Amino acid sequence: MTADLALDSAALAAHISMQDPAPKFSFLHALLAGGVAGVVVDIALFPIDTVKTRLQSELGFWRAGGFRGIYKGLAPAAAGSAPTAALFFCAYECGKQFFSSVTNTKDSPYVHMAAASTAEVLACLIRVPVEIAKQRSQTLLGHKQQQSALQILMRAYRTEGLRRGLYRGFGSTIMREIPFSLIQFPLWEYFKRQWTPVTGYESTPLTVALCGAVAGGISAGLTTPLDVVKTRIMLAERESLTRRRSPHSILHGIYLERGFSGLFAGFVPRVLWITLGGAFFFGFYDLTTRLLGATNTDH
Repeated sequence: MTADLALDSAALAAHISMQDPAPKFSFLHALLAGGVAGVVVDIALFPIDTVKTRLQSELGFWRAGGFRGIYKGLAPAAAGSAPTAALFFCAYECGKQFFSSVTNTKDSPYVHMAAASTAEVLACLIRVPVEIAKQRSQTLLGHKQQQSALQILMRAYRTEGLRRGLYRGFGSTIMREIPFSLIQFPLWEYFKRQWTPVTGYESTPLTVALCGAVAGGISAGLTTPLDVVKTRIMLAERESLTRRRSPHSILHGIYLERGFSGLFAGFVPRVLWITLGGAFFFGFYDLTTRLLGATNTDH
């Protein structure tokens, strides 16, 4: 979804394209299919992401905008999808080759997870500013309602600098993305491997989509508290107490204030958003790559 779901989907798309022998152009096909699917998913499911962000906001759902302007922030999210996925793919390819040579293994799930984690960190160089512009647009904060994504980022840079402005929440985003990938990758691979032995049917784009949707939904649900922390940090005003607290302190504070319901704010839209987006992305990606002949059809 968001730039984040597009990237999570791109990570798994890269994994598909790397795990089996394929023609040299398979990487380009994977990049194109992943980029197009990511942008389309962002547009189609963006309202769900907006609802999730407003539920997680310190202001509360209604003060953050309610159901008004649910496409606020779409432009930076859509614009950030393609470059974020491109950077991830380049980093994933290099990381996979590097870790494979260091460990002298091929197609190991640990190699894929290590490469994906490294790529996540690098991709966040683009993702974090995009997320800041998107989420601040989504929550309709006072006079910022009429600001464009570029104006939001410029204001953040002028008032708080590079690290504390444009890259606020970088650490908490990494803290969310790496656990998400470490859960999603092995789950998705396991579901795919078990599909034919359990059901007796061959794998199809529909079954690949189903496996990706279930793995993404589980991962999204388990990492919701980390997503809440990331959202709070990115939305915090300069003079806000949240601005000066660590992620662990914010997490503890949310628990004391609202209990488990606060830690899992936005749980339903987050899981729905990533589950639906994952189903669409993986079905689209698998069908496209089969038609292009970029990868083997035996998944």
